[in-house]
Amino acid sequence: MTQPPSICILGAGFGALSTVRALRRLAPQARITLVAPRAELHYLPGSIWIPSGLRRREQLVVPLQGFFARMGVQHMAAEVTGLQDGGRVVHTSAGDVANDALVIATGGRFIKKLPGIEHAIVPCEGMAAAEQVRERLRAMRGGTIAIGFAGNPNEPSAMRGGPMFEYLFGLDTLLRREGRRGQFELVFFNPSTEPGARLGGKAVPRLLALMAARGIRTHLGHKLRGFEPQQVLTEGGAIAADLILFMPGMTGNAWFDQTTLPRSPGGLIQADAQCRVPGWEHCYVVGDSGSFPGPDWMPKQAHMADLQAAAAAQNLLAGLRGAPQTATFKVELACIIDALNHGTLVWRTPERNIVLPPLRLMHWAKRAFEWMYLRQYR
Repeated sequence: MTQPPSICILGAGFGALSTVRALRRLAPQARITLVAPRAELHYLPGSIWIPSGLRRREQLVVPLQGFFARMGVQHMAAEVTGLQDGGRVVHTSAGDVANDALVIATGGRFIKKLPGIEHAIVPCEGMAAAEQVRERLRAMRGGTIAIGFAGNPNEPSAMRGGPMFEYLFGLDTLLRREGRRGQFELVFFNPSTEPGARLGGKAVPRLLALMAARGIRTHLGHKLRGFEPQQVLTEGGAIAADLILFMPGMTGNAWFDQTTLPRSPGGLIQADAQCRVPGWEHCYVVGDSGSFPGPDWMPKQAHMADLQAAAAAQNLLAGLRGAPQTATFKVELACIIDALNHGTLVWRTPERNIVLPPLRLMHWAKRAFEWMYLRQYR
């Protein structure tokens, strides 16, 4: 009797866990080992609500032991340190893991090369960063809050601007709710003159109009030079700020450098339309770790990682059978830019771009989606 394949998945984020679910549906007998430091999912899309108190850390960090037990997954609590034999052996801080097929879904890391970036909070780094925003905001009696993001100049898709728009509009709503908005100035900064262009041509004027209507000042089109304790430095002048929230562009994980994995100019792992790593048999990549063919607005978001995971799982199993690997993923940007009491739906595909006006219903739709998404892992 042929032994079931041994599949190793690296990571415990959206792409990794969606790969687990897809593989288990298609190959109930497969032996799956997942390597990640902790058996928990951090639902970062919900962290935008931590500063307002709408969410707490314990509501967004989901223990995965039960999910792994239901899925028959062996969890190895370790950090990945490298690969050997074309990916057939994974080096980790807890020992080596052999496999018949490998899925890399360890996410990306933020580029922190700007001088003085330690003076800015990077909200999407984790729950602690969101909690830091909450505590800093509570301690402030007034002042200027500067919020912005940038990208990876060598990887147009490796940026995450949506959450920063949510912080911008969410903090505006929160301060108004608390009766403190008059004591604060909000400034949005971005090196582009069209921030959020990846959301589509209809989104940019809508977002800028919302900023103007809410009295949010903009500082656009100036390259960033760095940060000081109370300043954002740009080639177009400095922005005085008592609190700085900034999202840098993304690049690949540090452990990629210990391998010969093919890399994109921006430092991510090269992938083809089937999520395969070129030249590495039975190796696949999903989510933020990969650089995929497609339009430069292809989003780095959970939805996209889920779509890639489904294609990778199908192709992985087909490859092990010696069958053609034909599954691809659609490119689709779907997000709700939330502002605590309403949300703006943005949807983009290669064929169309839809931007709805701010609706209270969209805020509740985002909360409902969170509940449904996390339910499958609780």
